[in-house]
Amino acid sequence: MILSCSGVVFLGTVVFLLSRKCGLRVAHAITCALFGFFLASTAIAPSIHAGSQSLAGLLGGLRF
Repeated sequence: MILSCSGVVFLGTVVFLLSRKCGLRVAHAITCALFGFFLASTAIAPSIHAGSQSLAGLLGGLRF
């Protein structure tokens, strides 16, 4: 749950910065959000979730 919330905050910040600095239109951001909502209800959603969990585990295990 914490990873999901931080991911949402991070991606929201990225979308906000892209809309302010790089010319991402509000319509594009809304389209991306709707795509995410519709993608979450498909059969591939568990695979995407598992992949993001494994990527977060990999990044969390890195030591600098």
